[in-house]
Amino acid sequence: MISLVFVMLWHRRGQAVTLALLGLLAVTSAVAAPAYLIAVDRAVAVGQIATAEPNELGLVARAVQDERVATEDDTQVPSPAEQGGLQFGDVATALIALPGFTYVYSAEYWVIGIDANPANAGLFVYRQDVCAHLQILTGRCLAAEGDVLLGEHTAQRLNLKAGDSIELRSALPSPDPKKRVWLPDGKPRRLLIAGTYRPIEPGAGFWGARGYFTATPETGPGEPIFTAAVTQQTMDHGKITLAMDGRAGPAALHPDRLGRLRADLQNLEQTTDDVGTAVQIDTGMTALLDRIDIGQSSTRLLVPVLAVPLILLACFTIFLTVGYGLEGRQSELAVVALRGSRWWTRWWLAAGESLIAVLAGALCGCLIGQLLVDAIAAIVFPDGGVPSDWSSLRYAPLAAGAALLSVMVAQRRQFVGSVAGLLRRNPSTANGRWAIAAEALAVLLAIVASVQLVLSQGSLTGVGLFAPAILMLALGLLAARALLPLISRYAVRALHRGRLGVALAGLQLARRPGAGRLFALLVATVAVAGYATCAVDTAAAGRGVETTLGIGADRVLTVQTAQPQQLLTAVRRIDPDGDFAMAVTRLPPSGSATDAPGLAVDSTRLAAVAAWPGDGPGPAEVAGRLHPELPAPPEFPGPDIAVDVSASGLVPGTKGLRLQVSVSSLTGIGDAVIELGELQNRPATYQQRIAVCQEGCRIDGIGLARTGTSPITAEVVLRGLRATGPDREVLPAARLADPNNWRVGPEVRLARAPDGLRLGFTESVSVSPLVWIKPASTPDPIPIAVAGGRLTADVIGGLDAKPMLIADAGTLPVVPRLGRRAVLVDLEYADRMTMNAGLGTTPQIWLNAAAPPDILDRVSAQGLTVIADVRSDQVRRRLEQQGPALALWFHVLAGALAVLLGAGALVLAAAVDRRRRVEDLSALRTQGLRPGPAGQAMLWTYPALVAVAVVIGLPVAAIAWLVTGWALPLAGPYPPDLPLPGWPRVTVLLAVGAAVLLVLTAVAVATGRDLRRRVTL
Repeated sequence: MISLVFVMLWHRRGQAVTLALLGLLAVTSAVAAPAYLIAVDRAVAVGQIATAEPNELGLVARAVQDERVATEDDTQVPSPAEQGGLQFGDVATALIALPGFTYVYSAEYWVIGIDANPANAGLFVYRQDVCAHLQILTGRCLAAEGDVLLGEHTAQRLNLKAGDSIELRSALPSPDPKKRVWLPDGKPRRLLIAGTYRPIEPGAGFWGARGYFTATPETGPGEPIFTAAVTQQTMDHGKITLAMDGRAGPAALHPDRLGRLRADLQNLEQTTDDVGTAVQIDTGMTALLDRIDIGQSSTRLLVPVLAVPLILLACFTIFLTVGYGLEGRQSELAVVALRGSRWWTRWWLAAGESLIAVLAGALCGCLIGQLLVDAIAAIVFPDGGVPSDWSSLRYAPLAAGAALLSVMVAQRRQFVGSVAGLLRRNPSTANGRWAIAAEALAVLLAIVASVQLVLSQGSLTGVGLFAPAILMLALGLLAARALLPLISRYAVRALHRGRLGVALAGLQLARRPGAGRLFALLVATVAVAGYATCAVDTAAAGRGVETTLGIGADRVLTVQTAQPQQLLTAVRRIDPDGDFAMAVTRLPPSGSATDAPGLAVDSTRLAAVAAWPGDGPGPAEVAGRLHPELPAPPEFPGPDIAVDVSASGLVPGTKGLRLQVSVSSLTGIGDAVIELGELQNRPATYQQRIAVCQEGCRIDGIGLARTGTSPITAEVVLRGLRATGPDREVLPAARLADPNNWRVGPEVRLARAPDGLRLGFTESVSVSPLVWIKPASTPDPIPIAVAGGRLTADVIGGLDAKPMLIADAGTLPVVPRLGRRAVLVDLEYADRMTMNAGLGTTPQIWLNAAAPPDILDRVSAQGLTVIADVRSDQVRRRLEQQGPALALWFHVLAGALAVLLGAGALVLAAAVDRRRRVEDLSALRTQGLRPGPAGQAMLWTYPALVAVAVVIGLPVAAIAWLVTGWALPLAGPYPPDLPLPGWPRVTVLLAVGAAVLLVLTAVAVATGRDLRRRVTL
């Protein structure tokens, strides 16, 4: 019997090879999914490590140690550590015994002596092996005790050079927070400048996350004073910061060791808590490991979503093609049954041919699946370091078993059927009832899976994971059930009209046993490819949104410690025409004053620089609403200001008032609120010199602060604002006395007086410790644009975190960088409303693609130090290395394999049909059928089936995406609050549909041409 089966295989070797290929594709699909998961997990880890921040690739153990201990008579004795106690190095070495790390020891404290400004101090640093990472510009590196190295900018600023002698002493900051000065904390020591340096690579891993070369507002670019350990230790000092920086090497960050690394970090944290020393461990590696875990968890959801329908499609393809082949052999099986063969003989003759072919293909598929994934991994993520991992082959027996089970199920009818049933060319009614029951079950499962997905809020677990697969299969079966009767009616109508070719093609499709299942298979094939397209294109568009709206502009520079006015002035000097740069700062949180984060931007550059959503009002329109035309603010040119005021009815101590003025530098130096003194019951002039106004200031407001608790009943007349120095009026008398040129709250009443502007106070001033009279150049309330609906209050937090009144300037779909629930205000007007803004919250400079290459130098020339530089292309590369983007390459593979399965099923179905169709068409030709209609029936039967399947398959994919696509973590499990697209581009979906149509049509036309050659025309 075995030899007979092999004879059958050889006789129908074309069908056997096709069936073997389908078995190969089925097992390849099953092996490829776990193999790809293993590969992509490693690629996610490697990609995240490659794009990690420096502080995420290492750790630092830090301790502050006081080298002196004061006694009762104020004498200094050695510290406990110097007396033989536990040393920092001993503790750090014991705590940080992590394999695969390299360590750098450092120690530092602050010194003064070379800068005459008491607000400036230098960082006196010993760092292990520092000379290897410095470029010595003049002089030499450290060689003897007493040598120091100065940075090139520090040496130029202080007019020092190699060979000079300097005197340094340790220092501590003043305990008075109002005095930003450094106080001596040790004996001075004479030191020699051995040389000047420039760091070779300031961002190199050697420097860790220490921030040595980060600027300070007073001194400009940060440059430590480097020295040797013995020099630092022998110099008189108090508190010293000791640190050990550890940087993880390739061995520590190997993808296979990440679990062990996390356990080591947890043990290190526990050990630190148990020891209870002052050693502090800081690391960002835990955040890196968490991000890797999140990315890998996304891949474990996205890959099975399309792996499941692919495997089901493979099994359905085998079931269909085996069934097709057995239907073509029914006459042979009927003869076997008629002769009364035993059941095992009948079973072997029915199933043996298909089983051997599928088994041969399955064995090859085990190897092909792994090699295919290895090839794709080498192309898609070549830096992933993915070795061949054959552990995925443990799923191959399950895949082969599923394929063989499909073979057995497909030949059930031929095995148990009667001789009469086997001799029938069309299936019986009973078989039709079984088919309807199976289709009804598939539809029911699709409904259950979709409902479970909704009820679980998109959790891709349990039945919800199978929702896309079952839904596409069920819709394909329903489409086939609905379409074939329509084709039959159309064919009959064409026959009545004399269109014989179309009629014969339609009747062949409508009445051929298994044609409905073949059509359902082709629809499912197109649907899988379409669904994969939906996922891939939607995710790509989402990454595009994250790289534009997510960061705000093409490039974002975050600068250190800048006041809003300083930032605004500096950016306008860098880009006076507003072509490529825009100043931006976050509004500080203000508690319950607002329920949305805020962004303050130089809206005059909004249209030129900012990334902007495609819907809603345009950036130019929004900028016009945020920055309406207002009068110019009052300004004065020099550092001195005088205010002429007359007052009456004041009682010092109980009903007194203090006069203040809020100013902002015209050159961006800063803001200030200056006390001018307590008002007297007489005309008087109150004047002050303001340090930030060396080159001029604008007046933001005049303040009156109560000195007591009693209600104010006084009357105040503002008679003049003058800049002294040369003396001139800041405001003409007519403008000063006009109440329309000022803005006040309900606590103050303004009126014109013969000698100036009269101020009266209402009873509500008794509960207001400070009232402001602001120029009309101040927008009060300030216009804002809101994304996410109306705010719960009519105020938001200003640049000083205090409430400021707002006016609605329109709604936005999203605020760039902040998301769909945020507010947008004009930075200049927000600064005018703020009496003392202080340092900005996350000051930034947004740039477009036209920014010049030397932009960092231009920013540094304005006294700003860039501490972060984020580019949209960098963000895109980082996103493309994350789990969702890498996992979706499997969707591309799944779509291609699905099309191959559909093409294979089409080839095998045509091969099985060929003999019967040759007989039918040859008989019709003998009876007079013309060559034209016969050729149409032969050539266009399967191409028409393919065309209809593609037309229906794409909507099936769209419906499946509508029902289940929202649950896919295309942007990870924690997507940003941005308007991420939920649908692919129609043009892309149609292009993929056209490609699938072209491939399947080419296969269908080839089968038709083969059939035509076999029929005698």
